Amino acid sequence: MDAIISFFQYIQSLGVSVMMPIIICILALCFRVKLGDAIRAGLTVGVAFIGLNLVIGIFGNNLGPTVQHIAELYGLELSVIDVGWPGVSAIAYASAAGALVIPLCLLTNAVMLMLKLTQTMDVDIWNFWHYALVAAFVEILTGNIVLSLIVAMLNFAIVLVIADNFVDGLEETNGLPGISIPNAFAAAFAPVAFVINKVIDLIPGVRDIDIDFTKLQEKAGVFGEPIFIGTVLGALLGIVAQEDFASICTLAITMGAVLVLIPKMAALLMDGLLPISNAASDFMQEHFAGRGKIYIGLDSAVAIGHPVTLSVSLILVPIVVFLAVIIPGNKMVPFVDLAVIPYMFALITPMVRGNGFRCLVIGALVLAVGLLFSTDLAGLTTTMAANANIALPAGATQISSICDGSSPLLWLFVKLMELGIPGIVVIFAGTIALCVWNRMRIVKEAAAASVEASGAEGR
Repeated sequence: MDAIISFFQYIQSLGVSVMMPIIICILALCFRVKLGDAIRAGLTVGVAFIGLNLVIGIFGNNLGPTVQHIAELYGLELSVIDVGWPGVSAIAYASAAGALVIPLCLLTNAVMLMLKLTQTMDVDIWNFWHYALVAAFVEILTGNIVLSLIVAMLNFAIVLVIADNFVDGLEETNGLPGISIPNAFAAAFAPVAFVINKVIDLIPGVRDIDIDFTKLQEKAGVFGEPIFIGTVLGALLGIVAQEDFASICTLAITMGAVLVLIPKMAALLMDGLLPISNAASDFMQEHFAGRGKIYIGLDSAVAIGHPVTLSVSLILVPIVVFLAVIIPGNKMVPFVDLAVIPYMFALITPMVRGNGFRCLVIGALVLAVGLLFSTDLAGLTTTMAANANIALPAGATQISSICDGSSPLLWLFVKLMELGIPGIVVIFAGTIALCVWNRMRIVKEAAAASVEASGAEGR
């Protein structure tokens, strides 16, 4: 067991930019992609992830200090520090259950595929840290490592079901055929956003509002392009922070660059993934004709390049800071994880078919509540860090994050686990019900596709 744990700890320690190319290359070979094409696909994915990480790093490194300065300037008394997903993921994997999550997720995914409980083959192993976080929280609450791993796998199963049911919008809006996004952070907001979207549909007048940033760009010329929007918003943030002229200009140009570079990195990532996506589709049709579609589960990074996602995310940055100040009960100052706001929209933007107004409304609502979730989970997050012997940032009494602290699904799991046995029963029963419902949908869709294919052959 120690050897298994050490192996997966080593794999995880390689980082996403090394681990994903290896996984993509091996997976491509399994689907009979030529060796040269498989190597090229893997390397392209690795380069794209490095590019995305660099751009997101620039975003966070430039925006974070500005937001912190705003908090200090206006006397915002917020005691919980947003340490960001890099800090939380490292703490989660350092927990007793952390290293075991990776092989258990892979096993769970394989079983669910065989039983037709999901259509997603999740190769985004790096982001299994979300389930390590669930396991670490449950372990703190119950003291039972076995139970913590079971609950983490139930969470994983729910995310796979959610990913299956939001693929159509990804293909239509983002141009990602055969791709699903089983990312726990992005998937957690999708059902809530779905409900809010339905409520908006019921409101006369409001339901007709649409801010299409693509059309806005066409009408406004350069003033509607991402580079201009990012530059203006960056300058406004610098002005609010009362920074000097040089700093304002630097932040403005940097934010403009971020909105230009992220879509280019996402496009490069897609170039690397298309060969394996096509090969996987052909392989499944050849060997599992009655199985239905199989989707390749990838990181939400593949979907953040949409102009609506980027524009709305940048607009939300000052809004989130303002909300942190005025919302009663919030104690967390948004900081490092302001850079992950685009990832939250990975499934929301496709679901609303690129409607910028709805993205903005949904984003503001879920982040407003998410700040309270992050504050509520700060105690567990801080305890988890202490258990892993990881020191808190200087001056911090508690830590949390927007990712995954603001996740409604994670918060719900924690609250149910605090109830003891009744909560565990609800989680288990709910997961089984969702999986059974998903299986019925998969079987029905496969049968319909088979009948359609038979009819086409007859003609």
